[in-house]
Amino acid sequence: MMGAGKTTVGREYAKRHQMRFVDCDHEIEARTGVKVPTIFEIEGEAGFRRRESQLLDELTHETGLVLATGGGVVLDPANRAVLAARGIVVYLNVPTQVLWERTRNDRNRPLLQVSNPRERIESLYRERDPLYREVADIIVDGGRGNPGGMVRQVEKAIQNFHKKTCEH
Repeated sequence: MMGAGKTTVGREYAKRHQMRFVDCDHEIEARTGVKVPTIFEIEGEAGFRRRESQLLDELTHETGLVLATGGGVVLDPANRAVLAARGIVVYLNVPTQVLWERTRNDRNRPLLQVSNPRERIESLYRERDPLYREVADIIVDGGRGNPGGMVRQVEKAIQNFHKKTCEH
């Protein structure tokens, strides 16, 4: 979900493990030369999602990459299949109250430019949480802790995931 800490946690994890980090939204902005809200304004959400799917397909062929996807990437079943097949998927599960606190003043979030953004976050969470859970190899519950603590949780969960997969 937006505000869960994907970019912060992903960037730090990549740094600690000498991996390349890419945030899908930032990469789309770099390639198009405009901000995500502008893409939504011109192409609509569907246009943005097409760009996101193309980028996901391209980047998931790389190795040694930590990828922070947009929160809505899971809406497309083809994207969920790509994620499940090409990497370890970590879902940073953060309570909606915390997501609201982190995003409420951020004007760079087109889906929250509505009359009741808090309700919108709760609605998006209800819609997306089952999809995140469907595709996730690892679920890390987060929230009020610091990013370093969340990175350590992710590191431990990935170690355990590798141990389990090596045993089979």
